[in-house]
Amino acid sequence: MQISKDMLIGALVQMDDCVAPILMRAGMHCLGCPASQAESLEEACMVHGIDCDVLVGQLNEILADK
Repeated sequence: MQISKDMLIGALVQMDDCVAPILMRAGMHCLGCPASQAESLEEACMVHGIDCDVLVGQLNEILADK
């Protein structure tokens, strides 16, 4: 499974149990908010001041090791 920055937060957190804690550690503490579920990873990163390319790389690296 490969993550891209255009994927929706709702789909990402359902993808694997490790995704939500990674996003929360990155600063996305609003994962339970209904509005965040329809936001893309790139949009969420912009709102939170997170480098999306770095986060996508980290997520893909962690998921590749599973």
